[in-house]
Amino acid sequence: MVGSMGRQAALAAWARRNLAPVALFGAVVPKDPARRVVAHAPFGSFPRLKLDVYAPATGGGPWPVLVFFYGGSWDAGRRRDYGWAGRALAAQGFLTLVPDYRLHPDTVYPGFLEDGAQAVRWAVDHARALGGDPDRLVLAGHSAGAYNAAMLALDDRYLTAAGVDPKVVRAFAGLSGPYAFLPLDSPVTHRTFGQAEDLPATQPIAYARADSPPAFLATGEDDTLVRPRNTRRLAAALREAGATVEERRYAGVAHAGPMLALSRPLRSKMPVLAEMTGFLKRHTD
Repeated sequence: MVGSMGRQAALAAWARRNLAPVALFGAVVPKDPARRVVAHAPFGSFPRLKLDVYAPATGGGPWPVLVFFYGGSWDAGRRRDYGWAGRALAAQGFLTLVPDYRLHPDTVYPGFLEDGAQAVRWAVDHARALGGDPDRLVLAGHSAGAYNAAMLALDDRYLTAAGVDPKVVRAFAGLSGPYAFLPLDSPVTHRTFGQAEDLPATQPIAYARADSPPAFLATGEDDTLVRPRNTRRLAAALREAGATVEERRYAGVAHAGPMLALSRPLRSKMPVLAEMTGFLKRHTD
């Protein structure tokens, strides 16, 4: 047992240093007590569009519903590598959906947002049968997934097109997210957003308004992949507009840190899980 725990700790430390090869991390990290109640559920017309659902280990709800979008520069990621995150969030009292979405080169902006809106539609349609309360729905994500969550929460077009009342989103949370990244200055953003006719409309910061859903925005101060200024700028724009926002900046933390800190062995490094879920619960009570 000691040897196994030692290996897990060593692998977790290695993953933390190397921005977390998520498949490896997900395979070895200890999981929170929760139940996967739905696996591989299709929610759209493309083969990739499937989702998993996690529920708290005990009880029958009704629980608030959380749709979590993983990151990966819009060209990588698989929901099966984030089951540990789904379980971590479910253990905090949320019926948690983890959907896949189309990635580059199969799609570019706004295809992945359209996919995310379809996942929210599935949540609204099916959550109640699983013990969730679709009237208390929140969005969350990390990195590119934080962008997806922010855009779906702030820009009404995508949920409306999916047949969902945008007001169903009670709050959203973004970890290490890109929210204000013009001019496009990297291969990732050029290939993902470069074809957009209206580049300012691709930015979450463009949609800050007084009636925006309450936002929890967190970043590591040492993030060199998605600069902390993204979080600072969106938080400032929301505050200036009169919206509710809670901003957290963690010293000595790089890009993957807030995401990895959702896991059982690493959450003692920073309180992001408790702070994020506490915020989301306050806005779904």
